[in-house]
Amino acid sequence: MALEERLSVCTFDCPDTCSLSVGVDDGHIVEVRGSNAVPYTAGVICNKVARYTGDFVHGPQRLLHPLRRTGPKGSGQFARISWDAALDEIFERVSAVVGRWGPQAVMPLNYAGPHGLLAGDSMSLRFFHRIGATQLYRRALCGGVRSEAWAGTYGAAPGCPPEFAEHAKLNVVWGNNATATNLHLVRGIRRAKRAGGRLVVVDPLRTKIADQADLHLQLLPGTDVVLAWSLAAELERSGSLDDAFIAAHILGAEEFMARAREWPLARAAAVCGLEESQILTFAGWLAEAEPLVLAPGNGLERGRNGGSGIRAAIALPALLGKLGKGNGIVLAAGNAFPKTPARLQRPDLLPAGTRTLNINDIGRHLAEDDIDPPLRALFIYNHNPIVVHPDQNRMRRGLARDDVFAVGIELTMTESMTHCDVVLPAATHFEYAELYASYGHHWLQRAEPVIPPLGESLPNTEIFRRIAARFGFTEPCFKADDAELMDDAIDGADPRLGGIRPSEIATRRAVQMAGPDGEPLSLFDNIFPATPSGKIELRSEALAERWGAVALLPSWRKSEAAYPLRLISPASDKRISSTLGDLKASRNAPPLLMHPDDAAYRGLTQGNQVRVWNERGEVILRLAMTDAVRPGVVASEKGAWLMTSPTGQTISALVSADLKADLAEGACFNDTPVEVSRVRP
Repeated sequence: MALEERLSVCTFDCPDTCSLSVGVDDGHIVEVRGSNAVPYTAGVICNKVARYTGDFVHGPQRLLHPLRRTGPKGSGQFARISWDAALDEIFERVSAVVGRWGPQAVMPLNYAGPHGLLAGDSMSLRFFHRIGATQLYRRALCGGVRSEAWAGTYGAAPGCPPEFAEHAKLNVVWGNNATATNLHLVRGIRRAKRAGGRLVVVDPLRTKIADQADLHLQLLPGTDVVLAWSLAAELERSGSLDDAFIAAHILGAEEFMARAREWPLARAAAVCGLEESQILTFAGWLAEAEPLVLAPGNGLERGRNGGSGIRAAIALPALLGKLGKGNGIVLAAGNAFPKTPARLQRPDLLPAGTRTLNINDIGRHLAEDDIDPPLRALFIYNHNPIVVHPDQNRMRRGLARDDVFAVGIELTMTESMTHCDVVLPAATHFEYAELYASYGHHWLQRAEPVIPPLGESLPNTEIFRRIAARFGFTEPCFKADDAELMDDAIDGADPRLGGIRPSEIATRRAVQMAGPDGEPLSLFDNIFPATPSGKIELRSEALAERWGAVALLPSWRKSEAAYPLRLISPASDKRISSTLGDLKASRNAPPLLMHPDDAAYRGLTQGNQVRVWNERGEVILRLAMTDAVRPGVVASEKGAWLMTSPTGQTISALVSADLKADLAEGACFNDTPVEVSRVRP
């Protein structure tokens, strides 16, 4: 049979959300390339998707039939059952939990597997709202700190399109491992550099993008807010702040600057572990460059001062008056789309007074039964909590409880699925229709299936339709097909769609979210801050109301570590978080990166098997000595599966789930004190 080219979209947890061209031969995906449906991604995709999609979709690890657990939790022992038997067991066991404990003993434990609007949370949340299940605050695991920092400062407005990077005279990549996670931003930055622009990277790790920088500030983790304050103070001293813009458009500038002035060059450099000259050079480049484009990443948020670090960093372009006219901040792209989540997810079905739990606390709630009613039925989907959550061992203990009924919905038998009682086979994003609003660019895409679902696998929407039907939920919202869900997800009447129904967006051409003038959305060009004051709020009453008085302004908490080394966990170029973690390229443990001085102090040499440990757990990794990390900091890639470590633990075991960031009660993955020692024979 001849190879057929079919169009799709990459749904993995990545800001680029690339448009794809998929080669299909007799129902089998044999080739994946980029397409030009999104001009920004321009036919280029990452190696992960190009190389591993065939194994991801068709490999022996795919789950193809419903399963019932037959051995102890975690053993991986299952037997095939029918869909009817699976749905009957789910109904009977969950109904028993509701009858004994009430509906809030049931909870979805899901996060950000496929990033489509339908597979993410549409029919699933309709079901959980209707049953009255406990609600989950998911964004605390990742993204919530960043979103809150942005919303408190600029409101529900998008930052600039990432395309602006190509024309910037200065690009600043701050806490963003862009080469591994933001491919097309890097391509734009390289074009800008070829045209004479500069690149500054702020990151504790010398990443690949840092190797290309004109200036790399390798600061200590958690000191970003101090660096940003010092830059603001130096810009004020040099007369570079835009007083007219500040007076017209910024709220709280004087209070912010009062804190910034406490951090002159010498004091800030000592705390950040930098040279004064580096901060001075950075400040000078910020002052003189226009356009200026700042691209903060997830790494910036993953510590106790994460929200303050982001708020202080994104204040700098505002204080300089460098917003609009090609200047901007590459953040909050999700705000570019006219989403209608209430119509899609139907929170009106939820009983009043239903509780909401922080996703980072679920391991404790399960292991310790410290809430009333306790959690007794879980639905785990779009998520691998054992690998991804902080305090991995506590999560494992919680999921190992025999008195907690767990339903898993997955593509492959993850460590989390082995702890489920019933496992349902999910379809991949190549096997169903979907709508995609990127969190990294401003293009809205739609995809059709390129192959039928394999085996008995089903899309999330159909799985929850069947579950809802088995529970006797007969309201019309539970019978909506996927086209109707697409039209519920996005406001088709919004001018940004140009009269196109969301369910009818062409698969060959994405729709750009543009302003009233037809130009790309850009603050102070065609949109403005959506804060309560209508100004850029460096002093945020809204954040103080949500997260306490300390959140009124950025602040800094000094780390008081019980162990001498700080572990950070960058993204991998072989996985997307833990996705693809069971494929061949990801089955080996990532090394532990350590500075030669720290290794020599501990009597360690290149290639040693080392024990990385603290009071929560221990991981065995191979030592890689490198000055890519600074003294006092060690690094190992996130997302590795348990199979990669002899202890059956990965670095998530070492991360505290109780330490929270200053906004959104966010997880502090890059605020993890550890010690390292040689593994003795």
